[in-house]
Amino acid sequence: MQQLLQQAQKMQQDLAAAQQELAETPVEGSAGGGLVKATVTGSGELQSLVIDPKAVDTDSAEETAETLADLVLAAVRDANASAQQLQQQKLGPLAQGLGGGGIPGLPF
Repeated sequence: MQQLLQQAQKMQQDLAAAQQELAETPVEGSAGGGLVKATVTGSGELQSLVIDPKAVDTDSAEETAETLADLVLAAVRDANASAQQLQQQKLGPLAQGLGGGGIPGLPF
């Protein structure tokens, strides 16, 4: 029984360490061939957004605004998809070790 408790504590510590690593790991996504780049943490928090000046069409402000909004959404979604893959790589094996029931709040 003591050994089982020690294993559970170790898995809990490993999980906490993996979650901390995710929170500190930057993941980048892009859209429009790199015109817009979003960086999120492995846990999905948006850290930065870079818009290349080439993405701005000074002839049509309304069209530029719509295009930029679409590119920003796509870049953030791309970055978040990469963050979810990173979460599965880092936390998936730990979740299976906890009985395979998944971890609340994570998509697996």
